[in-house]
Amino acid sequence: MAEKTIMLACAAGMSTSMLVKKMQDAAKAAGKDYEIFATSTSDVDEKLASSNKPDVVLLGPQVSYMKKEIQAKTDAAGVPLDVINMMDYGMMKGDNVLKTAEALIS
Repeated sequence: MAEKTIMLACAAGMSTSMLVKKMQDAAKAAGKDYEIFATSTSDVDEKLASSNKPDVVLLGPQVSYMKKEIQAKTDAAGVPLDVINMMDYGMMKGDNVLKTAEALIS
């Protein structure tokens, strides 16, 4: 089982899948066993209610307008939330986004 679970949420869970790969590569290079996955914002409730809920949720910049709504859900579940930096997202800087997630978890 992974040390930490990081969930990225975007409109359809598709555009963040490339970033997930970059983050997985960065975690592996650092010797960390993380589960990192992307999902649609419509699946956030289900994921937060699961027995294997994420340790942190990061929103894609394109759905940052949903932060307040999703923040209420993550707060209720005791899971930190933030929006991925737009430059890191656009440049697919998986290492930077991984650092953001780790900072939120600790």
